[in-house]
Amino acid sequence: MVSTSYPRDAADWRGIFMAHLVAGFARNEQVRLTLWAPPGELPQGVEPATSPHEAHWLSALMDLGGISHLMRIRPAAGLVAAWRLLRLLRAAYRRLDEVDIYHINWLQCALPLPDNGKPMLVTVLGNDMKLLRLPMMRRALRRAMQRRKVAICPNAQWMEAPLRAAFGDIADIVPVAFGIDPAWYAVRREVPPASPRQWLAVTRLTADKLGPLFKWSERLFGDGTRELHLFGPMQEQTAVPDWVHYHGPATPGQLVRDWFPHAQGLITLSKHAEGRPQVMLEAMAAGLPIVASRMPAHADLVADGVTGALCDSPEGYAEALHALEIPETNRHSGAMARAWAAREIGTWDDCAGRYVGIYRRLLGVVDA
Repeated sequence: MVSTSYPRDAADWRGIFMAHLVAGFARNEQVRLTLWAPPGELPQGVEPATSPHEAHWLSALMDLGGISHLMRIRPAAGLVAAWRLLRLLRAAYRRLDEVDIYHINWLQCALPLPDNGKPMLVTVLGNDMKLLRLPMMRRALRRAMQRRKVAICPNAQWMEAPLRAAFGDIADIVPVAFGIDPAWYAVRREVPPASPRQWLAVTRLTADKLGPLFKWSERLFGDGTRELHLFGPMQEQTAVPDWVHYHGPATPGQLVRDWFPHAQGLITLSKHAEGRPQVMLEAMAAGLPIVASRMPAHADLVADGVTGALCDSPEGYAEALHALEIPETNRHSGAMARAWAAREIGTWDDCAGRYVGIYRRLLGVVDA
């Protein structure tokens, strides 16, 4: 497995979903996993595949926010980092050729695969869809997919159609949802206090990820009857209004223990190219209603009027907050959200099992 994200330790918020997925594979007896990724704590049975030099470079890349972040703020540095990543990957693929199948996270990491005919499963997040708009990128990716069995696995259904149009003739397009850690399902929500009513936003602080959150919220939160608690790393210089309670990055343990049990719900007004936002899945598993901007990635998760609300105007946003602050509505929406997450998403062990089923089909393994 190849990934450019992995948490350094249990307190690191970056790439934590990769640690959960790797742990799911470690508990699956059908897989022996070798991982090429930034340095971090690996579960028993998972072998590190990264050389000390590669680990040092990947760790530094994580500290800089990753290639996508570099491309936004320093395009020239981002291009150099992308070129360097492909060179390191090419060397790693050639060095680690005694594998049955490649599990590659993010499309760009498939570009330097050797022409050895071995099957590949490649995951796709929302940000990857921007990659396909770059000149010659589709042709380069198709070349990497030639003469091998390929499954392209977006983590949300809305990406299926454009991926099928680009690669459906040479690859299977199989949406696969990530999993959710059992700790989120174990959250026991208290009755939210009547005042001040606490709403949470958990996001990287960029203009696209925040969207109109501050603008639409000011008149609704400025009088003190509500509180907007914002969590996440400052990845672009952003002026946070005085009435917002900004806490910086938070660990999952902090959110599970201190915030999710007594919050009214989760707000995301992102305009970013989302895949299937993990924080929304975790909030739903914890029984929180969701108020989200109306976009394909959010509509893929939130049943408007059932598990939360989708909005595309300040008026719709205000109506959503007022409706979900009615205790009966809030409890019902939260319960429906949790039931949906358990039924449709499950845990990281379920996610690993979904991938293993695809591995078996790619490898031609027939169950007895």
